[in-house]
Amino acid sequence: MAKQRKVVLAYSGGLDTSIILRWLQVEKNCEVVTFTADLGQGGELEPARKKAELMGIKQIFIEDLREEFVRDFVFPMFRANALYEGVYLLGTSIARPLIAKRLVEIAAETGADTISHGATGKGNDQVRFELTAYALKPDIKVIAPWREWDLSSRTKLIEYAEQHQIPIPTDKRGESPYSMDANLLHISYEGKALEDPWVEADEDMFRLTVSPEKAPDKAEYVEIEFASGDPIAVNGQKLSPAALLTKLNELGGRNGVGRLDLVENRYVGMKSRGVYETPGGTVLHVAHRAMESITLDREAMHLKDELMPRYAKLVYTGYWFAPEREMLQVAIDKTQERVNGVVRLKLYKGNCSVVGRKSPNSLYRMDYVTFEEDSVYNQYDAEGFIKLNALRLRLGTMARQKK
Repeated sequence: MAKQRKVVLAYSGGLDTSIILRWLQVEKNCEVVTFTADLGQGGELEPARKKAELMGIKQIFIEDLREEFVRDFVFPMFRANALYEGVYLLGTSIARPLIAKRLVEIAAETGADTISHGATGKGNDQVRFELTAYALKPDIKVIAPWREWDLSSRTKLIEYAEQHQIPIPTDKRGESPYSMDANLLHISYEGKALEDPWVEADEDMFRLTVSPEKAPDKAEYVEIEFASGDPIAVNGQKLSPAALLTKLNELGGRNGVGRLDLVENRYVGMKSRGVYETPGGTVLHVAHRAMESITLDREAMHLKDELMPRYAKLVYTGYWFAPEREMLQVAIDKTQERVNGVVRLKLYKGNCSVVGRKSPNSLYRMDYVTFEEDSVYNQYDAEGFIKLNALRLRLGTMARQKK
């Protein structure tokens, strides 16, 4: 009999990863180590431990990674103002490199040579998990059951679970209306009832946000303080990264802020429809751009905006630990050294509006921009500026008129 392989499984405790756990034991003759990450998805994680124990697992890792997730992954990404395809705040994408990093680290700690995950062969997550793993440990081995097994339907999964004494929640025996992924930054909903991009999502689906129609009739104001591009306080209260994002989720959620219905281009080639709730992230994104508006030099800001789509694509496609993302991060972080101050926002029925901003490093000068009389700006200088910039345009027109 072949030597038993030791594998670290990214384990949620749900039906699919429980089936994967048993499949690894039975079909692959693996000794399984489970890893469950608390990224702020909500719910109790201890049931995952109990279920793993019932399935004979001896080494069980359940870790609270919320602070590391926000501090070392979410905040650096938000310094870049990253939006995939102009709108998506990358809530699922940014969680995967942290999970994969810990899978590799736990493999080293436990003497495993293999990791496994529950991502399907149609999605982006398989790419994100595995690119991260190979970047951090080039000789790591990967088992991706969805690319190997023949359990290609819900019926076959249920039959396999029954055959191997895996408890099946009552609500899992039928088709769930969508798949969901949650963490402290967002909740995503995909598939099944959402596959037709013409059909509006059911209001009962949303968990983090009230509908804008049901949000309070009175606007709520919030002030966010930044230091070197990162938020450090809400309404004057200093908070840890995870606590701060939790607070912004509460504020944005109760005012109906942060919903997105998107058809996006997956890395594997197809288009997919996703519905997202990112209340705190939406508030933070608007606030950060407002803080930059008075603290960043014009050309630095414009160059940063040109780099953003490339940065966002790298996060989306799984290249967090690639040299090009790290290179861009150094450049972005350099721009953030003087992004300090406070932004005031108004939240009202799904809208998040900037209504004030101030900074000790502000480049905004009222004595220069005033419409009243001033003594610092010579308006006559603009004539030469315009003529020099118009010179190439005038020469081009003159040349064409000679023909």
